[in-house]
Amino acid sequence: MPTGYLDPPVFIIEKHETAINISQTPFFYNDNGHPTYVKELPSGVTPLVPAPIDPRVAIGSEYVVSEVIGVKQNAPYGVETQLGFVADKVVFDPMWATRDVAAAFGITLVEQGQAVPLSCPVKELSQIEYEYGVFAGHWSPYQNTGNKLLTVVCTDLEHHDFPHIFASTDPNLPLVISVGRYWPKLHKIRLVDLWVPRGSALYIPPKPALLGQECIDLHNNRNSARACWGHLDKSSLMTHTLLQTKNGYFYWYWNATPTVHTNLPLQP
Repeated sequence: MPTGYLDPPVFIIEKHETAINISQTPFFYNDNGHPTYVKELPSGVTPLVPAPIDPRVAIGSEYVVSEVIGVKQNAPYGVETQLGFVADKVVFDPMWATRDVAAAFGITLVEQGQAVPLSCPVKELSQIEYEYGVFAGHWSPYQNTGNKLLTVVCTDLEHHDFPHIFASTDPNLPLVISVGRYWPKLHKIRLVDLWVPRGSALYIPPKPALLGQECIDLHNNRNSARACWGHLDKSSLMTHTLLQTKNGYFYWYWNATPTVHTNLPLQP
């Protein structure tokens, strides 16, 4: 390391990938905090019904979406939509991921010993063990800043045709997933940082782009290691994610206004 520079921070490191075929293992089972995929559930385990989408439910910081500034095709990966907010700063309310809070964003909380059926237009998915650095969210793919570490963080959320499972598997700290619910016709958005207790997981079903949607549920996991802030000896976090690694198509929504993310008191 040349004189005058700090050690490079961890961004995102892929540790291990496992192929998941949901036609062969159509259930996600939270086996004592270990994310597993099974053909049949253990005796006595009844699968959860995935959270319904109720556009009337509104939780978190609300902002007026003044305009759609631009739509940019990013072939073959997806499309970027830049939104205009009426705000000088954008606060993501930190909340523990309870069943009701997660459901407000179309997400199902899967606690230890619980399971959920999987659905996806493709059968081949991957579970990847990641290490997320505490500064991973301080990077922008939209603002022509390259790989610079940024002092401000924009709103950066997505949805897509494949499911996501975000499993909180770090031995010491909870996982943080940023989420939003956007009502295009009402010109408003609600924003929250979901804090997922250790050993729990979030199931986000496929969310394709549909004409005339009352609300669009969005998420992003680049701020996964938010709980590391304030720790002298902890600057990264381990997690497991189910996703489509090949030929996935994304719908990104972003806004350049600086965001504010704060911590919750950790559960005992």
